[in-house]
Amino acid sequence: MKQDITLALKHEHQLILRMLSLLEKNANLTEAGKFNDYQFYLDGVDFIRNYADRFHHAKEEDVLFEALIENGMPRANSPVAAMLTEHDMGRAFVREMEEAATRALDGERGLEQTIVDAARGYLELLREHIYKEDNILYPLAERLMPDALRERIVAGYRAAEKRAEADLEDHYREVVEGYEQKAAA
Repeated sequence: MKQDITLALKHEHQLILRMLSLLEKNANLTEAGKFNDYQFYLDGVDFIRNYADRFHHAKEEDVLFEALIENGMPRANSPVAAMLTEHDMGRAFVREMEEAATRALDGERGLEQTIVDAARGYLELLREHIYKEDNILYPLAERLMPDALRERIVAGYRAAEKRAEADLEDHYREVVEGYEQKAAA
């Protein structure tokens, strides 16, 4: 039986999508002048950097994408190159959101639209990105990857998870759930 090499990544996408929903809701409220909890945006940056980027994207970039290249996909002008470019674009939106939210938290006024634009830019990019991975790249990887590489990929994911803090996934799930509860109240 073939070992599934993208199920864990798809599962992680679900928590990321939940954070994106919170970003969208709060960006809309911020734009309307009804939400000024700038710490939320900094907590969102922390989630994105540590869960989405260092934990999830590291598995993609260091494990799955490298295996796809080893299996014959070109590094340049390929789906892998496109995904890596989008990861970098997302990091730029996150830096912009962090800088503006930090300045707003320090009392600087008039940064709401900058925060909103960065949050929306990130969430729109990531939603499309996740769609492409879940519906195009991952199914392609599942079809093309030989069994020998599948075992290495899964082992690489496990190694990445061991390098992460012990309760990383639980911590960020709790962060998302906490903000979901606040949003529902």
